[in-house]
Amino acid sequence: MTSASSSSHSFSKPWIYDVFLSFRGEDTRKNFTDHLYFAFKDAGINTFRDDNELRRGEDISTELLQAIQKSRISVIVFSRNYANSRWCLEELVKIMECRRSCRQLVFPIFYDVDPSDVRKQTGSFAEAFAGHEERFVLQTDKGKVATWRMALTEAANLSGWDLRNVADGHEAKFIKKIVGEILRELSSTYLFVAFYPVGINPRVQQLNFLLNAGSSEVCIVGIYGMGGIGKTTIAKAMYNELFHSFDGKCFLANVREISQQPNGHVKLQEQLLVDILKTDKIKIGNVDRGMNMIKERLHSRRVLLILDDVDKLDQLQAIAGSRDWFGSGSRIIVTTRDKHVLTVLGADRVYMAREMNDIEALELFSWHAFRTSHPVEDYKELSEQIVDYCGRLPLALEVIGSFLFGRSIVEWKSALEKLRRIPDDQIQKKLQISFDGLNDDTQKDIFLDISCFFVGMDKEYVLPILNGCDFFADIGLSVLTQRCLVSVSEKNKLIMHDLLRDMGREIVRAQSPNNPGRRSRLWIREEVGDILRRNMGTEAIQGMAINLLKVNDLNVDVNVFCNLQNLRLLQLNHVKLGGGCDYLLRKLTWLCWHGFPLSFIPDGLYGENLVAIDMRYSSLRQVKNSKLLWKLKFLNLSHSHYLSRTPDFSRLPHLEKLKLKDCRSLVEVHHSIGYLDSLVLVNFKDCKQLMRLPSSFWKLKSIEILYLSGCSKFDELPEDLGDLESLTVLHADDTAIRQVPNNIVRLKNLQDLSLCGCKGSTSATFPSRLMSWFLPRKIPNPTNLLPPSFHGLDRLTSLSLRDCNLSDDALPRDLGSLPSLTNLELDRNSFQSLPAGLSSLLRLTSLRLDDNTRLQTIPALPRNLDTLRASNCISLERLPDISVASRMRLLYIANCPKLIEAPGLDKSRSISHIDMEGCYDISNTLRNSMHMGCFSGLVLPGNEIPALFNYKNEGASILFKLPEFDGRNLNGMNVCLVCSSHLEKEETKQIRIKLTNYTKGFTKKFRAVAINLVKSCEDHLWQGHISNNFFKLGSEDEVELIVDCMNTMTVKKTGVYLVYEQDEARLKAKRGLDSDDRAGSSCDNLLQAKRLRFETCQQNIEENMDMA
Repeated sequence: MTSASSSSHSFSKPWIYDVFLSFRGEDTRKNFTDHLYFAFKDAGINTFRDDNELRRGEDISTELLQAIQKSRISVIVFSRNYANSRWCLEELVKIMECRRSCRQLVFPIFYDVDPSDVRKQTGSFAEAFAGHEERFVLQTDKGKVATWRMALTEAANLSGWDLRNVADGHEAKFIKKIVGEILRELSSTYLFVAFYPVGINPRVQQLNFLLNAGSSEVCIVGIYGMGGIGKTTIAKAMYNELFHSFDGKCFLANVREISQQPNGHVKLQEQLLVDILKTDKIKIGNVDRGMNMIKERLHSRRVLLILDDVDKLDQLQAIAGSRDWFGSGSRIIVTTRDKHVLTVLGADRVYMAREMNDIEALELFSWHAFRTSHPVEDYKELSEQIVDYCGRLPLALEVIGSFLFGRSIVEWKSALEKLRRIPDDQIQKKLQISFDGLNDDTQKDIFLDISCFFVGMDKEYVLPILNGCDFFADIGLSVLTQRCLVSVSEKNKLIMHDLLRDMGREIVRAQSPNNPGRRSRLWIREEVGDILRRNMGTEAIQGMAINLLKVNDLNVDVNVFCNLQNLRLLQLNHVKLGGGCDYLLRKLTWLCWHGFPLSFIPDGLYGENLVAIDMRYSSLRQVKNSKLLWKLKFLNLSHSHYLSRTPDFSRLPHLEKLKLKDCRSLVEVHHSIGYLDSLVLVNFKDCKQLMRLPSSFWKLKSIEILYLSGCSKFDELPEDLGDLESLTVLHADDTAIRQVPNNIVRLKNLQDLSLCGCKGSTSATFPSRLMSWFLPRKIPNPTNLLPPSFHGLDRLTSLSLRDCNLSDDALPRDLGSLPSLTNLELDRNSFQSLPAGLSSLLRLTSLRLDDNTRLQTIPALPRNLDTLRASNCISLERLPDISVASRMRLLYIANCPKLIEAPGLDKSRSISHIDMEGCYDISNTLRNSMHMGCFSGLVLPGNEIPALFNYKNEGASILFKLPEFDGRNLNGMNVCLVCSSHLEKEETKQIRIKLTNYTKGFTKKFRAVAINLVKSCEDHLWQGHISNNFFKLGSEDEVELIVDCMNTMTVKKTGVYLVYEQDEARLKAKRGLDSDDRAGSSCDNLLQAKRLRFETCQQNIEENMDMA
């Protein structure tokens, strides 16, 4: 992380002097150079001039070298006798080196000398070099002379000033011209970035990666993100990082704001040309002329152009309408809140600016609130609360941090309480720019609805509701997403930055600050409760939400709705209802009433525009609707424990999702469910009285997902099951199903089948194609139960058959006929062995065999297997060759006491986690090979630190000193703990390791993951590897390592084993691997796991990069 106290060239001047003057003293010291030096000084240009007239020797002094390196610009005054001085020539060589390596600007001045003489070393320069060559012949060092010649030629080819061609040779005018040009260069160079540039360096590095610096093509990179996220700050830092390498550069700030002014586009065009062409003023008549002028004047120049805060395409078209307007190698960076602008522009890469991480956010806030990098101790907890409120948004951290600077704790608490009610005005205005920029009122309504009611809800649930309000939500949400006002999570949930949510809610509050009843949307519990109690609602109210899960003392008379004629969205969770509801809520599209108190739904709540009804945990006993709910798509009556029958579905013709989970009294599903041609999801999970579904249901062609798990009386899947041609998911765990129909193999789209806990029939035989999956425990010798193959289920990816009492003959021998299977769960069955066909499942990545107490052997593994779980297999004696599964990372085989060998484990290059706790009989050879490996986590039985560990100590800490460097490179360390757990069940817990390097004076924390900590109190060993890339330990460092198991284990002993690169190479050789094998060892594979194991400050480039 970049500390605010440490600066780099991205953020502040890396030089000491503005100008370094190189000249031949005897030619110009007392005339031209002296006049030029004082002209620079008068203009405020900090200039270095060597005043030593009597230079001796040939080597430049250290002081002079540093002065050249620390100067922004070098000005070389070439005069007649310049080349006579070896000192001047050495000085010139150093200047040209700095031009190449440090991107220093170099300007030649030709004072009373022809540039051609300098370039070609003719005239007086030829005479000088004749003397040099004669001198250096004797020293056999002609290379130095050649270097001087090249430096002169290179410098003379640069753009500069010739006294004879400028100001008619008038020296005073000539100097004035030079000073003006130098001032222009200095004024158009580095931009101020930030007072406290926390976390900027990693983001600049990520952008540098995207810019493809070596390409000669014109490259366009976009930076997009919400307001206040730091897009401009990053762009400024990028400008400072890059501008030296371009023929011209321009940072156009506030493009959106300037373009809104009269002739705004023309002003931007003029500024672009002035900055790049370095002229005092350019006058452009109109936008079209400006577009042509940009192309004509810049098409051969390699330029850096940054357009900050673009929000409309016409701004880009006026300034950078085409790549051929700019020369080869040009780079254009655009910042915007609207990703769609970048898409239309055709940006080569786009970078999403994200919030700071927690560490960066706290540091930035601390700099503004305390003027230091960390909070004052008494303010630490409050600081963390405020950082959490700010959502790691840089703008908010800076504004609020600065506001709180110097204030008392009481004032801090008061300010935070106010902020949670009313957002800061400065932050509000900045964020609201994006909202105000929406051109469509329906898009604004969508944003306000989401911010007030739908944050965290499923996108596919919310979109139809908003479409029911005639908001054209599909395109509307797309626009909001592109403008970074709303985003959709990986789980398809609508998410929004907390401050954007608060911004939307503040817009609504401002509609009527003192009268909530006149606002469009209400969500604050006290305000909604007051309006409902006092019947103060008005036609202004479009949405209302209240959740009284913990406080359910609100009673509402249904007549309160009579005044809410424009109500679209209603959530009244656990609100009590009284009176009759005669008034119809015609505009209502969303009715969410968890804990609905009545046994029936009043007709007044059946609005004709209803899209979704959510009445979970209701007291409903029946649902009789006389009205046709044509638009209803979602009906959720889950956990309605008194509901015995479903509604008549003929009144809900377009229902898509039906959820009746945990309706414990449900015994009958209305036959009209078979008319629902749009029905895609049905959830009857844990409907314990439900025995069957109507025959019409099994004819539905639209059903994709069916949940029957927990329906303990449900005992039959009919032959018509195969007619559900769209079915992708069937879960029927813990049901009474005795047979699976023959035609299940007709389900060509089935991807997920789960029948865990189904014990099967003791009398009937299974169908010829799938009956083998269900072997009753009570039949000792079942026969004729297995089909020959399953190749009809070609799309099946997950098969769960846990606790089905399956024996050896219950599984087919050609499991490879399931070509798409990736997950197979066979836990808690009665196998002694498994079919050899297991290895044919080429896509299988996860195999679960836990608690198969009779299992003795496991056949050959599929080569792409990632995870094998076979814990508590107490009869298991031998594993198959682990190295065959060349991609396996996780091996969990705890509590297999008869296990002796794990062939190929010592050859595996991919495994990072092993749990063999309770495997007491494994050989010492296997044990030692694992201790030498670099695993992320390893659990083994034992109560002593292995002998090979260099350092050992009692307890949870160890102090040790690294050996003196002996030529070997330290790869990292293996840490081993003897510990016992305090857990009531097996869990995965974190182990934290803190290492203090007393020699180098730093402390770092490392977070490792202990796999499946066992619930027994017996001693066992935990071992993990830590790369030295993290701790950077060196020769003879004195360090202390402290382990924190967070109250999950007692650490009795600690050991450390140093792993060197050479040891790793020998281990590879022992495994039969080339030491340069690119596939890498288990140590190498830790790189993949580090993203989970380290708390790093930098974000991964992949998180922010998006191919346009």
